Amino acid sequence: MIGLLSLASLALVFAILCSRYRSALFALIIMASAPLALVGSVAALWTAGQPLSVASMIGFITLTGIASRNGILKISHIINLAIHEDMPFGRELVIRGSLERMTPVLMTALSAGAALVPLMLDAHAPGKEILHPVAITIFGGLVSATLLDAFFTPVLVLTWGRKPLERLVEAARQQTNAAVDRRRPAQAF
Repeated sequence: MIGLLSLASLALVFAILCSRYRSALFALIIMASAPLALVGSVAALWTAGQPLSVASMIGFITLTGIASRNGILKISHIINLAIHEDMPFGRELVIRGSLERMTPVLMTALSAGAALVPLMLDAHAPGKEILHPVAITIFGGLVSATLLDAFFTPVLVLTWGRKPLERLVEAARQQTNAAVDRRRPAQAF
């Protein structure tokens, strides 16, 4: 049942991302960060000797949201740089967009990771039966998602992002031109 609900949730997230970015490719690039996070989660569970449980699955869900948010930050900033600063598609745009969003991504990972450390210590303490596997799952996934996504998302955008980005820039220019045309007073003949 949890698997079906997870698939339905992922489908809805994909639909929302597609409607936001008007590009299935950008939605897929953002959602590609989820498997990167799961790699670290599975490794952390295995290292800690924790079985896959409902609690760890809840950690996977939370982690998917955090990893997707990091992708959204990068993709949105790259798009904004192209639209508002007229940066042409290329390495400079993608590197600048990724580097300028590195601080918020790292701050999120570091603050969440620091908050999870007390939950990861002393797994047999009262009250940590549920929180310990969740903390292990999220912490491991944060490490892998943060490290791998720093390189993976820019490479995917550079490889396949030119056409969707150019479409979004062109649509933004058309909207701007239409708005300017509506503001001009009608000339009397």
